[in-house]
Order: sequence, then C-alpha cells, then structure tokens
Amino acid sequence: MQITIDCAAPAELAKFWATALHYDLAPPPSGFASWHAWYRSVGVPEEELAGEPDAPDRLVDPAGVGPKFWFQKVPEAKSVKNRLHLDLDVSGGRTQPLPSRRAAVEAEVARLCVAGASIFRVLDDAANEYFAVVMRDPEGNEFCVS
Repeated sequence: MQITIDCAAPAELAKFWATALHYDLAPPPSGFASWHAWYRSVGVPEEELAGEPDAPDRLVDPAGVGPKFWFQKVPEAKSVKNRLHLDLDVSGGRTQPLPSRRAAVEAEVARLCVAGASIFRVLDDAANEYFAVVMRDPEGNEFCVS
C-alpha cells in the first residue's frame, strides 16, 4: 500500500513527514542514480519532474511495517479541509494517565513545530480525559497528535 499526498513541493514535504513519522527518505530504485532518472525511464515528461534531481519524494518505514508515502506535485494549492488525515499516537493511549499523555503530546508538538508544522487547534477535554493537538504540515495539511 502507498499513501499519496498532493503537494506543491514534494521534496520539502517528504523531509517534513520523514521527521514526523520517523521514516526514511526512499532511495531510488535499484539501477538508478536518482528518482528523476527512474521517472524518465518510465516516461514521465521533463516538465512534470519537480525539485532537485536527487531529492527523494517518497518515504519508507525503516521497520518495513508501515505504508509507503509518495508526495506528488500538483499545480493547484490546498483550498479546503482534508478529507483524510493522519493521527500520530505518541502518548500510549487512554491506558496511560492524562498528565503523562499530555506531556508526551506537548513534547511531540514542540518537535514538529521546529520541523515546520504549526498548531491549528488544541483539543483539551479533561472531563473526558482527552488531550490532542490538531496541527498543519508546512503546506497546510491537517493532522492530529494524541
């Protein structure tokens, strides 16, 4: 399975999500010096090639368990709320005490802000023992940290 994310700057967004997901930038297929060389070999026109020739636009899970990601350059900008988003579970879930979950989420949010994300909304419902932060990646795609 591969998850494809439309974007304006594939290499930059791939770097952000590699950091966010603890993934690796995918090397080009065997026998190719760069992703651009591989794209050319499968017939992608030169005008569709985005970014630097050696800049990966794909991610792989270093453990080989999670899905692959491909960041596809598209001409239009994001204009509405995502219909699909990623949830990053960093706190261990509701089996953990709320204060420790909150601390784990806040630490991850700070790390992702340094990497280029921004905070969109904080979901803080102590009565129901729930805490999460809705964030946006560098191109404005929403995702949650809980």
